[in-house]
Amino acid sequence: MQTKTGIIKRIVDVVLTVLLLFLTAFQVTGETLHEWLGIGMTVTLILHHILNRKWYKAVLKGKYSPYRIAVTAVNTLLLISIALTAFSGMSMSSHAVPFLYGLINVMTARELHLAMSYWSFILMGVHIGLHVKAMTAKLPDKGRIVFKGILTGISGVGLWLFLKSGIVNYITFRTHFAFLDYTAAKWLIILQNLAMLLFFVLIGYVLSEIAQKNENQKYSPAPLLWLGIAAIIGIVLNAGFKEKSDTISFEHADRTTSQSTTAQTTAEQTEPVTASEDSMTVPKEVNDGFILIEGGSFNIAVFFEPPAHRFCKA
Repeated sequence: MQTKTGIIKRIVDVVLTVLLLFLTAFQVTGETLHEWLGIGMTVTLILHHILNRKWYKAVLKGKYSPYRIAVTAVNTLLLISIALTAFSGMSMSSHAVPFLYGLINVMTARELHLAMSYWSFILMGVHIGLHVKAMTAKLPDKGRIVFKGILTGISGVGLWLFLKSGIVNYITFRTHFAFLDYTAAKWLIILQNLAMLLFFVLIGYVLSEIAQKNENQKYSPAPLLWLGIAAIIGIVLNAGFKEKSDTISFEHADRTTSQSTTAQTTAEQTEPVTASEDSMTVPKEVNDGFILIEGGSFNIAVFFEPPAHRFCKA
């Protein structure tokens, strides 16, 4: 029977997971709620660490098994990434804690916040996965196999969504902005985030199994099979849907080019070309899908002002 402290810990863990799913769904929450959820996440994490303070007291005590090394490494990296996420987020805040705006350069904070928020997402998934084995210990053997099968299938889809979303570019500091799909249903976005999270839960789960001795008191790499299956599913889905998308894009481009060429040829046949003495004369309007923007100066401050998650995916 769980103690009151244990029940509180489980509740806090569930709250953290739910907050994480919504924090990575900026197109669902919007800017203001996103900031306040971030504050809520920070406060809940502080409570989480207070409840688990005994773990910190035991860090320098006892022997380190492979599993304990993995847990300690993941927990440490997660703590660092979340701290950097909170710090960079507060440095851009314009609603929750506006008095902290500009603690560091805004563009630096934007890039750091985007990368660290997704690293926190990844490490949180692995962190949860490291404890799944203990959570499922009471399941019968067949029950654990079914659980692993379902987790593996969903994880494969999650890997595909992860690759499709371009998150690799975010966590490698290649961009300052996340390109999000604002046309998808809100409930679907949350489910997609959950699927991506479960892929990293599977990684943590597999890591916990290969880092601990099995029933025969031996370390076995056999659990890697589940992760391999999930990776194959994700890669196949990514390749298949990417190829289909590229084909559609090329077909659309061909039609556009063909229509543009036909229109241009018709115009050339029906209208005589008149040489102009002024080489800077603006040509006649052509129905090519583009618009003319006159030269001049532009105010780009508004472009850089929105938070890191503002821009839509085309």
